[in-house]
Amino acid sequence: MIARIFKPAKTAMQSGTAKTKLWLLEYEPEEARKIDPLMGWTGSGDMNSQIRLKFDSKQAAINYADNNGIAYRVFEPRERKHKPKAYSDNFKFDRIGQWTH
Repeated sequence: MIARIFKPAKTAMQSGTAKTKLWLLEYEPEEARKIDPLMGWTGSGDMNSQIRLKFDSKQAAINYADNNGIAYRVFEPRERKHKPKAYSDNFKFDRIGQWTH
């Protein structure tokens, strides 16, 4: 049973950074998911895949894993290249690139 400690990335439906401040500890899947032949739903007998623990910091998640004897791997987040942009930048006089409609 190996756990992953990571900071989730923002979803494609978000423009902001909501729900990306916390660190998560979740277990890696131990068995593959199976498709139910009758209904077509996917399922698994792996109960640990349902556990997602949230922590305020990476060190808190590591301390929890160490105290409870959980093997873990830490995945460092890639920082976004934040380029501040305003709507008015679309109409700048010295705009780089062609204006297309």
